[in-house]
Amino acid sequence: MRILMVHNAYQQRGGEDSVVEAETELLRAHGHTVELYQKDNRDIADLSRLGLLTRTIWSRQTTADLQGILAQNRPDVIHVHNTFPLISPSLYWAAERAAIPVVQTLHNFRLFCPQAMFLRQETVCEDCLGRAPWRGITRACYRGSVAQSAVLAGMVMTHRALGTWRDKVTRYIALNEFCRRKFVEGGLPAERVVVKPNFVDFAPPPAGARSDFLFVGRLSAEKGIRTLVDAASKVPEVPVVVAGSGPEARLLAGAANIRGLGALPPAAVRERMVAAKALVLPSIWYENFPRTLVEAFGCGLPVIASRIGALAELIEDGVTGFLFEPGDADDLARRLRWAHAHPAEMARMGGAARAHYEAHFTADGNYQELMAIYSEAIAQAKGGMA
Repeated sequence: MRILMVHNAYQQRGGEDSVVEAETELLRAHGHTVELYQKDNRDIADLSRLGLLTRTIWSRQTTADLQGILAQNRPDVIHVHNTFPLISPSLYWAAERAAIPVVQTLHNFRLFCPQAMFLRQETVCEDCLGRAPWRGITRACYRGSVAQSAVLAGMVMTHRALGTWRDKVTRYIALNEFCRRKFVEGGLPAERVVVKPNFVDFAPPPAGARSDFLFVGRLSAEKGIRTLVDAASKVPEVPVVVAGSGPEARLLAGAANIRGLGALPPAAVRERMVAAKALVLPSIWYENFPRTLVEAFGCGLPVIASRIGALAELIEDGVTGFLFEPGDADDLARRLRWAHAHPAEMARMGGAARAHYEAHFTADGNYQELMAIYSEAIAQAKGGMA
């Protein structure tokens, strides 16, 4: 099969970028030809404000690039991850003109929320779900800027009016059932939204003693860093290691039992995971599917996470980890204290987490799911042409 992978990379590398790389490598390992059409947000600095505005809504550059790529290489399917802001939804129209099916992975909620996280003032907000996102403009939800929020909302509403989201995407991939329900509630055709989780290819973890509790990710408000720091201060006997960087890094100095390591490469993160008692995910927003969660399960590491959004679906409370009330430092502290005092029980949860990984999140299983989605998209496209 010939696949064109499309992605607008972020200025700060994140989970989406890792997923694109992992899926590309997976497909190539199975003998498929994968070409990558990618733009990088670091190039935004070279554009004028007007140039960025017009390109966000409709990129003539993308249309021209795709016309040449599709004519020369003729992929069987186009798999899109992120088009914002440099690639733009003009991509979908170029694909339709070439009669090539499009599969779109939905990594966030940008089609319904200018800020992409359903989060406002550190509280869940669904005011724009299924509605025109004008509130996101007046509240400057995207980066605190009315102008930038207006550009993003304009892109969404323009293509909503044109029917781009409804008609030009053959299959959408949601990462879990919770997110699928939100996407359908927002207006995407239910029959086109399928579920396929993220994956990693991890061998069984080595046996050995496990000690501290681990946080991995960007140190930002939506990740619940303040909750983690407050909880850690209530259980000084519990050692917490933080791997990541970001605007909330200054908060780590508030608890003596927290050790900040800064951002670590993937191999070092994995070393930390096989040596920890649990991964802590104190997020206060609807995480779609944090890659750190599936990495933790692959390392036989139970997860202590907020009972919010998909996290409540992905973690079986008391079996593969624990759930606590989002933003509740006291509740998280109780979970940390119990987990620290019961290493044997946590080891059993780690075994259950690894078993869950082997049943649902392996590379081989994910490959089969991805192939089924591609095949359905191709068959639907051929049926439409017929």
